[in-house]
Amino acid sequence: MELASERRRFGYRRLHILLKREGWDVNWKKLYRLYREEGLTVRKRGGRKRAVGTRTPMAIPQGPNQRWSLDFISDALEDGRRFRVLNVIDDFSRECLAAVVDTSIGGARVARELDRIAELRGYPCLVVSDNGTELTSNAMLKWQEDRKVGWHDIAPGKPMQNGLVESFNGRMREECLNDHLFPSLRHACRMIAAWRADYNHHRPHSSLDGLTPWEYHQRSREDQTLNRTNLN
Repeated sequence: MELASERRRFGYRRLHILLKREGWDVNWKKLYRLYREEGLTVRKRGGRKRAVGTRTPMAIPQGPNQRWSLDFISDALEDGRRFRVLNVIDDFSRECLAAVVDTSIGGARVARELDRIAELRGYPCLVVSDNGTELTSNAMLKWQEDRKVGWHDIAPGKPMQNGLVESFNGRMREECLNDHLFPSLRHACRMIAAWRADYNHHRPHSSLDGLTPWEYHQRSREDQTLNRTNLN
C-alpha cells in the first residue's frame, strides 16, 4: 500500500483508479479490505450546519470557461504574519486556474490576476463569488463592465452556493496548509504551487469520469475540435 501511504488522504475508490493507471488490476473489494486493514480510512469532517429554505440551483457548465468560481482562504507564516490565497476554479473541469498568495490582495490585484488567466484561457461567461469588499470594489465593478463578464454574488452567509471553490478550499486547507509550516511567504508560494500542480495534473475525480482536471479539460477541447470538424 505504498501508493496509499503517499496519498494518505485519498479514499479507496480514488486509489483504485490510480492503481489501474499504473497497471495494477486489483479487485476493488480486495483493495477496500487492505485499505481498512492498514487503517487508511479518510478522516471525516465534522457536521456542517445546513441552510433552511429553498435554493435555485445554477445551471451546470457544459464546457470550460463558461463559469469560474473564486474565493479567499487565509493562513499564517511561522512568525504569525497572516497571508491570503485567492483561488480561482473552472467549474466545468474543477481545474484550479490560479492560487495567488500574498499578504494583501485587493480588488485591483484580483482584476489583474483574472486578466492574467484570461490571456491564456480567454474570459469566462460568468464569475461566481461572495460579496467581500475586494470583490465589490470599484476596481472589480469596472473590470466587469470593461470585460463584459457576468458576475453572480452568492447570498450573504451561504458559502455553499459557491460549493465547488469551497470544497477546493477545504482540500487545500487539509492537505497543504495544515500539513506545512511556512517560514516565509516565498516558501508558502512554492508549496501551494506544488500542491496546485498535483491537484490539477495527478488527482482523478469521480465526478470527472475518473480523470484529472487537466485531462478532463483536454478531452473537452478535443471533443469541441472534433465537433467543429464534423460540422464543416
